[in-house]
Amino acid sequence: MPAPVPSPDRLAAAPAPLGAPAAAPRALDAAGIAALPFAVDLPAGTTLTQSRAGADASIYFVRRGDQILVMIYAGPSSQFPIYDGQLVRAGGRASIVLTEGDRRLAMEHLFQRATAPQEIHVWVASPDGADRDLAERIGQSVDAR
Repeated sequence: MPAPVPSPDRLAAAPAPLGAPAAAPRALDAAGIAALPFAVDLPAGTTLTQSRAGADASIYFVRRGDQILVMIYAGPSSQFPIYDGQLVRAGGRASIVLTEGDRRLAMEHLFQRATAPQEIHVWVASPDGADRDLAERIGQSVDAR
């Protein structure tokens, strides 16, 4: 059984001042995505948004509409792992793999780097069904630069 996934609300930016409307998350454009310390394949209909998680860290959300599919932390020290499963090291990353019936699902990945951000932690946020399958494919596509 997977461990609870941190709520995106807990990781979101500080609330807007009183009287000001809350800003909707704004999708990063191609130039913003190209400047990130990681690459990710975004299928049609998905967007990547960013929120600060501290002075030296950011959280990125891969979304389809209001549904968060994948979360990506880039900073000095992540909370890897958040899921319980088999630890597999391959392709320059550590991954947590769950077995469900005859399927193996890579639910989270950790890249460690010599330069900032020292850790890039990727995890599937969508709980089940086709959304989780899509989220797993997106998570698998992430690679540190």
